[in-house]
Amino acid sequence: MTTPDVWKKSSYSGGGEGNACVEVAPRRTRIAVRDSKAPSHGTLTVPAPSFAAFVNALKRPGGLL
Repeated sequence: MTTPDVWKKSSYSGGGEGNACVEVAPRRTRIAVRDSKAPSHGTLTVPAPSFAAFVNALKRPGGLL
């Protein structure tokens, strides 16, 4: 039996109604990512260590943002 994903919206949602962001859901070994405006349009999953490296790169001074 599988459990449903528990989605969490990004804390950085941009302006307006706050719907210009992504949602993430942890799975056993992967992280699921989807568009908060169109959650039924598909999900991208990536290995958890790769997602952690991506987030850490965003947080670094001069990072990706």
